[in-house]
Amino acid sequence: MSNDTTALNQQNTPLDHLDDVWLFGYGSLLYKVDFPYLECQPASISGWSRRFWQGSHDHRGTPEAPGRVVTLVEEPGAVCHGLGYRVTPDTFAHLDVREKNGYLRFFTPMSFTDGHSVDGLVYVASDANLAFLGPALLTDMARHIADSHGPSGSNADYLLQLDEALQELGAADDHVAQLAIRVRELLE
Repeated sequence: MSNDTTALNQQNTPLDHLDDVWLFGYGSLLYKVDFPYLECQPASISGWSRRFWQGSHDHRGTPEAPGRVVTLVEEPGAVCHGLGYRVTPDTFAHLDVREKNGYLRFFTPMSFTDGHSVDGLVYVASDANLAFLGPALLTDMARHIADSHGPSGSNADYLLQLDEALQELGAADDHVAQLAIRVRELLE
C-alpha cells in the first residue's frame, strides 16, 4: 500500500451524498484546526487508545528521518477522548491530504458528554501501512520525538501542543503525558 491514502479514502468512504459529517479529532486536530466546522464539542470513542506509533514522513519528519505522531490502536475497554467536529463533506478534500500518510478513514460510534452518540469519521493508521513504526520503549520514543523535525515543525512541538490541548480538554492521556515529561527533560 502506498503511503498516500488520499484516493483510497475518497474511493472507500464516499461522503458527497451527506449534508454533514461528524469528525473525531484525537491528535493534531485538537490544536491545529485549519478547516471550517459547523459545530465542535468534546467527544470520545470506545475501544481505542492513542499511541505515538505512526511515522510522519511529510509533517513532523522527512522520508529519510520520519517523526512520530499519534494513531489509534484497538484496546478493549479503553476510551479515547477528543473533539467531535461537525463539518461539510467538502472539508475532506483538505483533511484527506493532511492525513494522507497511511491514515484510513472509517465511521465508528462517537459519544458526547451529554450522553448522545453518532457515527463519527476517524482517521487511523494501522500496522498495515508503510509508515507504521509501532511500539517502542518510552525513552526511545521520547528521544526520537525530541530529535525529529519536518516541514510542519518540530516533532516535540506536536507532542507538547497535543499534551496541552488534552489538559485543556480535561482529558489527560497517560501515554502522551509521560512522553511529554520525558521530551521536556531532553529539551532542557
